[in-house]
Amino acid sequence: MLRVGLTGDLGSGKSTAARMLAERGAVVLSSDEMGRALMQPGEQVYSQIVAAFGSEVVAADGTLDRAKLATLAFDAKQPRIEELNAIVHPAVIEAQSQQLEELARTHPEAIAVVESALIFSTPYGSRGNWRDRFDRVLVVDAPEQEKIARFVYRLAAGQTVSSEQREAFEADARRRLQVQHATVYPGDCLVLHNDGDVEFLEQQVAVVWEQLQQMERTRERS
Repeated sequence: MLRVGLTGDLGSGKSTAARMLAERGAVVLSSDEMGRALMQPGEQVYSQIVAAFGSEVVAADGTLDRAKLATLAFDAKQPRIEELNAIVHPAVIEAQSQQLEELARTHPEAIAVVESALIFSTPYGSRGNWRDRFDRVLVVDAPEQEKIARFVYRLAAGQTVSSEQREAFEADARRRLQVQHATVYPGDCLVLHNDGDVEFLEQQVAVVWEQLQQMERTRERS
C-alpha cells in the first residue's frame, strides 16, 4: 500500500484535491473529520479539552463550541494553539496509523491519502516523523489572497457579511496562516498549484495520480 500525505496551508484547497484523488480511487483519510469525531462528548480528547480550556468551550447541547475554542486557540495576545494541538494531534495520528495498518492488511494495493495541514510541523505522536509515516507527500499551494478569500467564503457559508465581519474573518485567516507559515516544505514533495482555476488543478491531479499509481506498481514489484 502506498501511503501519501496531502498537506497545505489553510485555504490552499487540500479538500478539493482530496476529493479529486478520491474520485480516481484513492482512499482518503481526513484529519479534520477524524479530529471532529474525537472531540465529541464521551471521547477522551473531549474531556482533555474541557479540562484544559474550561466549561466556556462547552455549548448548551454539551458539544464543544468550536468557534469559541478557535478564538482561544488563535488569540492574538495569548495564543493557545500548541496547547490544543498537544491534546488533539497525538490522538488523531494514532487513529490514522491504526486505520492505515488495517487498510494495508485488507487492501494492500490501495493508495491511501491522509489529508492534514500539519504533517511537517506537528511534533506529536508516537509513530515517528513524517518520513516514517508516508511514502510521498503532496503539497497544495495557492496565492496568499486566494487562501484568505476561500477562508472567508467558508466562514460566510453563503450568507452576506458586513465589511466589519469580512475584516474580522480576514484578520483571523492571517493569524492562522502566520502560524502555519513557520513550516518549510521539503524539496522532494509533489506540488499542486491551486490558483483558483479548478480545471488546471484537475489536470495536475490527473498527472500526480498517474505518478502515484506508478509508485505503487513499482513498490509491489520490489
